[in-house]
Amino acid sequence: MIELITWNVQSARTAAGTADWRQVAAALGRFPDAAILCLQKVASGFTARNGSPGGDGFAALAAALPAWHAATAVALDVAGPDGERRRLGCMTFSRFPVVQVLRHSLPWPPDATVPSMPRGVLELTLDSPLGLLRVLNAHLEYFSEAQRLAQVDGLRRLQQEACAHARSPSPGLDAGGPFAAIPRARDAVLAGDFNMLPGSPSWQRLLAPFADGTPAWHDAWQLARPGQPHAPTVGIGGADPFTFDYAFVGAGLAPRVRSVRIDDAPGGSDHQPLLLTLG
Repeated sequence: MIELITWNVQSARTAAGTADWRQVAAALGRFPDAAILCLQKVASGFTARNGSPGGDGFAALAAALPAWHAATAVALDVAGPDGERRRLGCMTFSRFPVVQVLRHSLPWPPDATVPSMPRGVLELTLDSPLGLLRVLNAHLEYFSEAQRLAQVDGLRRLQQEACAHARSPSPGLDAGGPFAAIPRARDAVLAGDFNMLPGSPSWQRLLAPFADGTPAWHDAWQLARPGQPHAPTVGIGGADPFTFDYAFVGAGLAPRVRSVRIDDAPGGSDHQPLLLTLG
């Protein structure tokens, strides 16, 4: 069995409006069986909500999880007023060997009607007990539906590209050099905060079949809990909770989905961890 967790950690915010990366690390300790962690909205250099220092989440989480293989993808990297870099992105931690790390910028078409920021996806190929496994950690646009749909199309193109690489691997050159042949797995999990509701246009577009036979994405919640509405992942305990966080699997992994559940323990983030078990 493989347990994967996806969680938007919301820049380690606390109920008091500060940022506490130790709190995030402690919360992850609730999941001793997890082998893959996909974390979104990891931040460095930004102030917390109450104006106090936000710290360096990338360094703090890497230090708190020293036994894990860690990879980072920064989508936003800007200069702060004091010259310090302000960064926002994703981190993926794995207990399995990491064969390859790829970092992709997602489309960001202009939309002058709403605020927005650059978005990306972090792709790892892991040598897992289920064989080579591609894990994509994504965080899509919140305000702009047009940008979100463009980013969904970007994710679909990545799936087509990766599966084409798996079908027709490069012959490689010089095993120890940069042109060495590195496999790109066909089987994949796509997890993260997608800022879209179940059944929305973005959700439907992501799950649409591919005309060229590329394995389509499947919503793991629907596979594990057919006929059950998605459990909310945002705003639990409030008046109007909803679902923004998902795990999707390629068609080849669909029979291996064993369970999907939401951890509803309270935390600083207004998102809840989602746990996917494959076997």
